[in-house]
Amino acid sequence: MPSDVQRWQTTGKRKTAIARVLLVPGTGTITVNKRTLEDYFPRLPLRTVLRRPLALAECEALYDVIANVRGGGPTGQAEAIRHGIARALVLADAARRPTIKKAGLLTRDARKKERKKYGQPGARKRFQYSKR
Repeated sequence: MPSDVQRWQTTGKRKTAIARVLLVPGTGTITVNKRTLEDYFPRLPLRTVLRRPLALAECEALYDVIANVRGGGPTGQAEAIRHGIARALVLADAARRPTIKKAGLLTRDARKKERKKYGQPGARKRFQYSKR
């Protein structure tokens, strides 16, 4: 890759998944962990979630996306990549920020799994109360 090509690198996060996203001018190819998008995410809804920022900015065929993601499950990973792509698109062109922000794609979804409490079977579940 030539050094004079403009490229933007960002980080996206969701639950325990962390994605490093590189946005490069190109033809619209998306690569995740050195695999094609269809190979890495066989489920269509996850691919749709991942492409949403590109569709909103109307630049699906303008940029190639190279993503390295680790941690979490498939949904968390797809949403982490989506977060990284949204951030990179704003870096590439600040005029896109209002559109992407209004869709809620720049906000990191901070919800995580609640931890299990000691002396109880789960995070919220309690053992059955016995009066006698």
